[in-house]
Amino acid sequence: METSQQRVINANEVFSKAREDALISSAIQGDKAAYRALYDAHIGRVYALCLRLAGDRGLAEDATQEVFIQLWSKLKNYKGQSQFSTWLHSVTANVTISYIRKQRGWFQRMMNIETSSAMNAEAEAPTSDVDLESLVLRLPERARMVFVLHAIEGYRHEEVAEMLDMAVGSSKAQFHRAKQLLKTWMGYDDE
Repeated sequence: METSQQRVINANEVFSKAREDALISSAIQGDKAAYRALYDAHIGRVYALCLRLAGDRGLAEDATQEVFIQLWSKLKNYKGQSQFSTWLHSVTANVTISYIRKQRGWFQRMMNIETSSAMNAEAEAPTSDVDLESLVLRLPERARMVFVLHAIEGYRHEEVAEMLDMAVGSSKAQFHRAKQLLKTWMGYDDE
C-alpha cells in the first residue's frame, strides 16, 4: 500500500524538468530565447569539462563556444531517453575532443612527453589543501584527457579509448602515468 510520503514529489525537480523539456522543444523549433536559456543553465558545466579536457583556458573557451554552436544543430538528436545534462555532457566531451584534435596537430600531441614544461615542475609540499584541479591542468594532454574522462567523469577505459581513438591498454597506461605524475607533484612517493 502506498503511503502519503511515497506520493510526495519534488516539485522543483518536476517543474524544472518540465521547463527544460519545454525549452528544448522550443529551441528545436528555432526559438533563440529558449536556446539562450539552455545556454545560461548549462554554460558553467560545459566550460568546466572543456577546461579539464583542454588544460588551457583559451582553448577551453573556444571549445565551449564550439560545443554550443554544434549543439544548435545537434539538439534535434536529443530524444529524452536520458537527462538532458547527461546527453549534453556526452556531446561536450566528444565535441571538445574533436575540437582539440583540429586545433593541435596529432604529431604535436604525440611528441615525447618528457619535453613538456609541466614535467619539469617542482613537487608541491604535501599538504591537505593541494589544488588538484590546477595539478590536473598541468598533466600532458593525453594523460589529462584520459584522467579527466576516467577518474573525474566516470567513463570506462573502453569508452575513453573509443572517444580518444586509442587502444584500451593505452588508456590504462595514460591513466597510470597521470596518477604517478599527480602523486609526484603532490609530494607523495610511490607507496
